[in-house]
Amino acid sequence: MTEPIWEEFGDRQKLAETLADVVAEELSGALKARGRALLAVSGGTTPPPFFRALSEKRIDWRHVTVTLVDERFVPTTSERSNARLVTQHLLQNQAARAQFFGLYNEAASVEEAAEVTESKLAILPMPLDVVVLGMGTDQHTASFFPDADNIDDILSDTGERRVLPVHAQSVGEPRLTLSMPVITQARFLALHIEGAEKKTALEAALSTDDRPLPPVRAVMERADNPAHIYWAPKQDTSS
Repeated sequence: MTEPIWEEFGDRQKLAETLADVVAEELSGALKARGRALLAVSGGTTPPPFFRALSEKRIDWRHVTVTLVDERFVPTTSERSNARLVTQHLLQNQAARAQFFGLYNEAASVEEAAEVTESKLAILPMPLDVVVLGMGTDQHTASFFPDADNIDDILSDTGERRVLPVHAQSVGEPRLTLSMPVITQARFLALHIEGAEKKTALEAALSTDDRPLPPVRAVMERADNPAHIYWAPKQDTSS
């Protein structure tokens, strides 16, 4: 495995601003080289400060397409929707001009929704220019949950699918996720995490020789380019 590149910050706002600068630079480079850029982001409670900082960057957002690393099988009106999170925090200010490609489609099942999204995703010119992942304390990233029914298929880097359905007992509703090849072929891959517990979980994942590999380790091991890890302590928001 190519060793990931660690970037540590004293607080989450400094991390958010630095990551936004880096992602904006990567997108600008893609725009200059190819006339368009593709960005995939994750949901959760960690990304909003980064999203807000990125939304202010003065790049040619008209030619940037934003999509999701993964999504819950819920409508965009749901408070649990990653599409809603991205719309509220990233697709604002300068970034309001970006095109957005969501993973959710109304269907009878998550399997059917994945097939519809798969066909729609074919219009996007791969590979993705930038992917920003998150990670849980169970060492999952994207919707690559260790207890997913189809975890072997999810962690495969030989499949042709770009979007996969996910069922895991550790989470509520089913999920849709970009596949391993789509994520690992990204030109720039970042992992954005906060807090001592997640740092410890990530360090354990990167140092283990156990098989099967923890999902986050599997992604980093198969990435075409070294992953960049952005970490800061988790601030107390109770006051």
